[in-house]
Amino acid sequence: MPPTFRVPHTLVLLFAMMVLALVATWVLPQGSFQTQPDARGNALVVPGTYTQAEERVQLGPVQLFTAVPRALAKAADIIFFVLLVGGAIAVLRASGMIDAVLGEVLKRIGHSQGGLIVGGMILFAAVSGAIGVAEEYIPFAALLVSLCIAMRMDAITAMGIMVGGYGIGYGVAALNPFTLVVAQTVAGLEPVSGAGYRWALFLPFVAIGVHHVWSYARRVQADPACSLVADIEIPHRAPAEAPPLAGRLLLVFLLSVATLVLMSWGIYARGWYLVELGALFVGLGLAAGLMGGLGVDGTAKRFAEGAAELAGTALLIGFARAIALILEDGQVLHTIVNALAAPLSAVGAELAVVGMLLIQTVLNLFIPSGSGQAFVTMPIMAPLSDLLGISRQTAVLAFQMGDGFSNMIVPTNIVLMSILGIAGIPYDRWFRFIWPLLLKLTVAGALALVAAVMFGYS
Repeated sequence: MPPTFRVPHTLVLLFAMMVLALVATWVLPQGSFQTQPDARGNALVVPGTYTQAEERVQLGPVQLFTAVPRALAKAADIIFFVLLVGGAIAVLRASGMIDAVLGEVLKRIGHSQGGLIVGGMILFAAVSGAIGVAEEYIPFAALLVSLCIAMRMDAITAMGIMVGGYGIGYGVAALNPFTLVVAQTVAGLEPVSGAGYRWALFLPFVAIGVHHVWSYARRVQADPACSLVADIEIPHRAPAEAPPLAGRLLLVFLLSVATLVLMSWGIYARGWYLVELGALFVGLGLAAGLMGGLGVDGTAKRFAEGAAELAGTALLIGFARAIALILEDGQVLHTIVNALAAPLSAVGAELAVVGMLLIQTVLNLFIPSGSGQAFVTMPIMAPLSDLLGISRQTAVLAFQMGDGFSNMIVPTNIVLMSILGIAGIPYDRWFRFIWPLLLKLTVAGALALVAAVMFGYS
């Protein structure tokens, strides 16, 4: 058999992009824009001020390697924040609270088709949009498949509920620390700022997902032969029983909700930033572990394991930041921004922001890590938005939508492929189901971004 093409590891792709960035510093004109600070102190580029450098900066191959530790140091605040959040979520997962909440909700809504589809998609979207949960859904794939098959639906419907909700939650997330907060930090914005508009988008986008899944489910109920997996024997495993949401787990759940409320208050009322937010998640992890019965040693072990699971993400952030660092050192970052701005300026801000959305969607195929993608694209998209008259908040929203919605379809997304594997769904069958939903969400996202430009979303 001829060898099949495999997408290289994300670190390989990022290093290749670093090499291209270095080559760009050798062949592109070097120059920069004048900048001026905004109310938050961000350096905004001034349109029409790009000038070429009088003397070229020469970077050598050694910069490929020195840029990585330098980039890790420059991104240390966000890297440590991601590790701390990962540790806290691992403690919550080990306590059984996340399983208990998901299991309890699925039990309560699993008696009716409408309740399961509507409630399930809202649940998965809300949890992903709030704390960036993704891998934690994998164990629930078997439960959801069992519930759907029991109601004369199929495995595609089950995964539409889970993966559709997860992708929409990431796309319009109001609080997600792994994508939204990272992108806003890179763009020089306050964490979770502009949440009002994203909250307003939440239900309409979930409704699009619900309509797509429900329409398909009704066709399958009316005629099982319409199922995209009608000819495939779906493995019907007995799902693991989720613990009841009571006693200690209920207290841990209430503590988690209180932490999110405190985080929102601290950001808006006290101006908390990554240091304070990181401290909040350390406190949540410690309190949840002790309250959840893990003990001191168990809490420490789970917290360390959770942080270790995100060590790869930390490296992706460093390598991604190194790309921008090389472009900055070689004085070609603004050259690229200036080159992109010229054609986009000709079509106007409304169409330009749609172009941003499409760029982010394509990039997610090659950089499935949301945090890593933010560090690759936002150093370019933020100054580009300044030139085009688009707010940086809108540029971040374009990033979110491009990354989040395409998570439902890109085969480089490990979470997606794991869930499909457990559900026994071949990727080609899933693709036939999900691409129309991705198209609907992308069109709706484009309209939402155009509206954001028109009313000055910030």
